[in-house]
Amino acid sequence: MDKFLFFVLYHAELKKILLLMRVVIIFIFLSVGLLRAGDSYSQNALFSLKMKNTTVKEVLGEIERNSEFIFIFTDHIIDLNRKLSIDIRDKTIDQVLTELFRHTDNEYEVMDRQIIIMKKDIPAGKEADKPDEVRQATSYTIRGYLTDSLTTEALISGTVYDKITLSGTTSNQYGFYSLTLPAGEVDIVYSYVGYTTKVISIKLVKDTVINTSLSGILDIEEVVVTAQKAEKIQNRTQMSVLSLPVAQIKSLPALLGETDVLKVLQLMPGVQSGGEGTSGLYVRGGGPDQNLILLDGVPVYNASHMFGFFSIFNADAINNVEMLKGAFPARYGGRISSVLDIYLKEGNMQKFSGEGSVGLVSTKFTFEGPVWKDRTSFIVSGRRTYIDALTRPLMAISNRKSDSKNVYGYYFYDLTAKINHKISDRDRIYLSAYAGDDKFYIKDKTKIDVYNDHQKKEGETKTNSDLKWGNITTALRYNRVISNKLFGNLTFTFGRYRLHNVTESREKYKETDLLVSPPVDTMINNYYGGKYNSGILDWAGKVSFDYIPSARHYIRWGAGTIYHTFEPGAMNTKEGNLDFRYGGKKVYTLEYNAYIEDDLQLTRRLKANIGIHWSGFNVRNRFYHIWQPRLALRHLITDQISVKASYSRMGQYIHLLTNSTIGLPTDLWIPATDRIDPQVADQVALGYAHQFKKEYEISVEAYYKDIRNVVEYMEGASFFEASDDWENKIIQGKGRSYGMEFFVQKKTGSFTGWIGYTLSWTDRKFGDINEGRRFPYKYDRRNDLSIVLIKRLKDHIELSGSWVFGTGNCVTLPVGIYEGDHPITGKPPRFFREEIKDYGGRNSYRMAAYHRLDLSISFIKAKKWGERRWVFGLYNAYNRKNPFYIDIESAFDKSTEKIYYKYVQYTLFPVIPSVSYQFKF
Repeated sequence: MDKFLFFVLYHAELKKILLLMRVVIIFIFLSVGLLRAGDSYSQNALFSLKMKNTTVKEVLGEIERNSEFIFIFTDHIIDLNRKLSIDIRDKTIDQVLTELFRHTDNEYEVMDRQIIIMKKDIPAGKEADKPDEVRQATSYTIRGYLTDSLTTEALISGTVYDKITLSGTTSNQYGFYSLTLPAGEVDIVYSYVGYTTKVISIKLVKDTVINTSLSGILDIEEVVVTAQKAEKIQNRTQMSVLSLPVAQIKSLPALLGETDVLKVLQLMPGVQSGGEGTSGLYVRGGGPDQNLILLDGVPVYNASHMFGFFSIFNADAINNVEMLKGAFPARYGGRISSVLDIYLKEGNMQKFSGEGSVGLVSTKFTFEGPVWKDRTSFIVSGRRTYIDALTRPLMAISNRKSDSKNVYGYYFYDLTAKINHKISDRDRIYLSAYAGDDKFYIKDKTKIDVYNDHQKKEGETKTNSDLKWGNITTALRYNRVISNKLFGNLTFTFGRYRLHNVTESREKYKETDLLVSPPVDTMINNYYGGKYNSGILDWAGKVSFDYIPSARHYIRWGAGTIYHTFEPGAMNTKEGNLDFRYGGKKVYTLEYNAYIEDDLQLTRRLKANIGIHWSGFNVRNRFYHIWQPRLALRHLITDQISVKASYSRMGQYIHLLTNSTIGLPTDLWIPATDRIDPQVADQVALGYAHQFKKEYEISVEAYYKDIRNVVEYMEGASFFEASDDWENKIIQGKGRSYGMEFFVQKKTGSFTGWIGYTLSWTDRKFGDINEGRRFPYKYDRRNDLSIVLIKRLKDHIELSGSWVFGTGNCVTLPVGIYEGDHPITGKPPRFFREEIKDYGGRNSYRMAAYHRLDLSISFIKAKKWGERRWVFGLYNAYNRKNPFYIDIESAFDKSTEKIYYKYVQYTLFPVIPSVSYQFKF
């Protein structure tokens, strides 16, 4: 009954989400119908014009009245009073304009709905006709969106700058930019990583809208990447940031051929994995709970599939990946170690397209296209494993001659969807959703057949066990260009992480007593059931603004709130007719935040990002709040070299209780309470950035991070003690991490890659653990090195390889074992002596060093329908036996006739080949 009620409640909650999505989609299409009913435009639309002895101004006005095209020009560029006669029938806009400007010195460019009219061969750097003092006194704003020319996807953090004044800006996460410049001639340069650079020259005499699209290198059949970088590393105020192009993520070798965003991040300096095969992130000494992982702005609490071997992020559905390890801008908050900001694709507004792959572990497929061309687009992406389907035949064979019929399996799936609609040139609305689950199940049926002199038993035992965990995230956002300099965004989100474990065992048999005559039969029915639930549910809303008053300032501010429901862990058990419930009750909390920041140009060489983030947390009539100042400075020593410095304070109101003894997803998310304080971290960093030969980047950073109020299980406490409340099982302490990171990267050319190295120290200190002394954090890794290389051979073969080396993880092992009295009663056991293990200091033993080589080769071929790619990979190419965990085993020495103990290392992955077939159309 409990299981049935949970099923009903869960699906009732899901119905609410689906109903919300349905209402929003209906609203979108009603908006389209009401605002733009019957409206359409196209460069292929046909015009018929017959005007005699009229002016150019009247002709352009007639075109604007009969279409959605808007002309951008100035009186100095075109003679509007020139008289002409025109008689055109069923011509495209290109043909009309070609005829209109046939005998003039003008040219034009059609961009979306805009037609920019320019002078032919305008020399670069030409000054305006107005005097300098007039030019400087008057300024205007150019604003618009920067997008991909084929898919209309937003190009995030693209560079927009004027070659004449050298003033510039970047596009935000929606592709919006705003640049205020002095009146006169301007040469606007648009650039983005992996795209061709575009330059637009106009005479700026009024506020102007220019929506610009760039072509990717594949669109123009280039083999060598020659596009300019979005922003030079030495020019950025931001430090401790990692930006990964999705194409580069897909090019690297992957475990079992499954492309993984988090595993690529683990190859970066300052970012470590938890261990062999895992997808967790440990950033600058922090734990996995201290990473703010955002999927389209929604926090994700468990980002792992397959017990941590893969992440939940499908690279085919991702538009942009950015990770911050420090120098956090004020707009981010809620975690103390890192921010991983992932934005989904918005869907192709021009045409239908798709891509997918079939590999050893899973199959995935992505489909996108326009619902209403140039207005509404969608994208749907799905992935599922088939491990359970492959193992069923093997289990059927093994069960054929056995009294026990065992069926067990595992699978995971994830589904991502997004719809994007342009209400107008100023207004857009987005709805995105993600759902994913892992399920591990065991079904066992065993015969009971017992016969002896006393009794006889005949029947069977059935045991079913399901372990399921997963995420749901939903984001509805509306943004508007409020003015040429002000951009606003309103977002509502829902997020849920759930762990659900159900075990049922039913024993049914007939027992015959053979000692009586006649024998007596008794029917026995025994039942045991257990259910464990844990998770966290969030409802949130936030509003944010981007204000760019001039090229010297980029101001952001906003506020938001989150309503959390924590279920730290509750267990229901049933034995016969008796029901028991253990564990903590649900905890309801409210979290608030507000921020303001400014990225400002102080002098030609000095730039700063200054801001403050405030957060509050209301729980059990207790209110916490934390002021979090942020500061980042960048000083240009030369045009190629800069030094940077930063300070940031971060606050975190949630904790993760991790049981290190098991590999199952039984970690518990718990809030700060009236008994447990929130986590706080202060981090300072100093860096050096250098670009040389235009294609190489070098960065060096040193950092120190102080952490307070981290949590840990008390000595001897664990997840399995369900009878005790979680608040009674934990202790709080402090930690610190410091070190240096070195990074050399080549981002352009047919040969790309990077070398990253980290030297670091990380420790923890708790009053009642390790006698109050500091001890190394489990993932304290002194040396961490990664080398990544990607080589493109011609246009159809791509080679890639990565080699990693890391100091071994710290573990706690016994230093001695001896036999003694029973540890509780203090009396000698009746039949054997108790083994007493003498442990040394916490995490005082370090496992062997970890190193591994991964290789991949891709064969790419263009087809009539698109592109296909065969990818062959080799994980752990030289079969290194890396330590997974260490155990102690006993052995018997025949020569001395004594038992001795030894450490035994277990390895998880040997060399693993893989193959996958990928396609795109």
